Amino acid sequence: MTITSLAFLTPGNFADDDPYTGLEETLQLFEYGERLGYDGAWIRQRHLEHGVGSAAVFLAAAGQRTERVELGTAVIPIGYESPFRLAEDLALADVLSRGRLQVGFSTGMPHAELLGDLVYDGDWRAFDLSYGRVARVVDNLRGDYLGGPDTVIESPGNTQRPRLQPHNPGLVDRIWYGGGSLRSARWAGESGLNLLSGNIVTGERTDDFTTAQSSLLAEYRRVQPTARVAVGRVVVPFDSADRATRARYRTYASSRHARTLAPQGPRRMLFAPDVVGTAEQILEQLAADPVVSAVSELRLELPYEFRREEYEQILHDVLQLVAPELGWRPAQLEAAR
Repeated sequence: MTITSLAFLTPGNFADDDPYTGLEETLQLFEYGERLGYDGAWIRQRHLEHGVGSAAVFLAAAGQRTERVELGTAVIPIGYESPFRLAEDLALADVLSRGRLQVGFSTGMPHAELLGDLVYDGDWRAFDLSYGRVARVVDNLRGDYLGGPDTVIESPGNTQRPRLQPHNPGLVDRIWYGGGSLRSARWAGESGLNLLSGNIVTGERTDDFTTAQSSLLAEYRRVQPTARVAVGRVVVPFDSADRATRARYRTYASSRHARTLAPQGPRRMLFAPDVVGTAEQILEQLAADPVVSAVSELRLELPYEFRREEYEQILHDVLQLVAPELGWRPAQLEAAR
């Protein structure tokens, strides 16, 4: 096992009556992660919840607070987005960050029964809110000119051929798909997108999470052998935590254990167990995980509703005590070799 890229994904929590403090602490966590040496810092996009509703806006801010770290979002539910307008927002945030965005998508519309009619004029149920909508965003990011070769637009400053602005041609190569099923992994590979696979997958041919996720990655590699693949795990080390915090971590893991024992719901969702304990125990669990052993990019999925100091302790202990044993080295050291 050799991990060459280490990133973290945070939910961006905030209090209902004080959103600024939570969002500011999340920006500070991005800064902290960069100082420690993480390769990537990712934010979830969440609607109607105490979290970031617009990843592009948040990452534009994070780009001004950091210099080196990759800035990712996992994942943007495509059903709520205008493919061209979202492409504009992402392109602008990417240029402002000097080309550091990593953009993850998913299909679907969480809370659709509440939000669908607020987002769309007309019956949104008739629209393509699946893979085709993701493909339209990607096509827009390519920056092809609109109209014919003689089509121009006049602005107060100049005359130009119309296309997505600002345009960074490298962004289209930094698009990810959050695949949880064999079909989605296959589509991501056929579309040339990078693959994100976290701690939830669909149990299509098995009741075992590891077997299902291994099959998903194999299907992706069958059609896309060279693009990036990142696997996510909830990793919570105890080592520098005090007694009360350790107890809190154990309680958190225990509350989520039952869901890992059998497929959940009509879609047969399978959940990976949280990786909780001392660094030594965590390394044993990761070494026994064939999916983690098969990839070179690991993303820590930070728990929901933890405190900033707990997130910092988790990031610190993973980087100092776990990551080096997985073969990971800071990018600065690798560049100097």
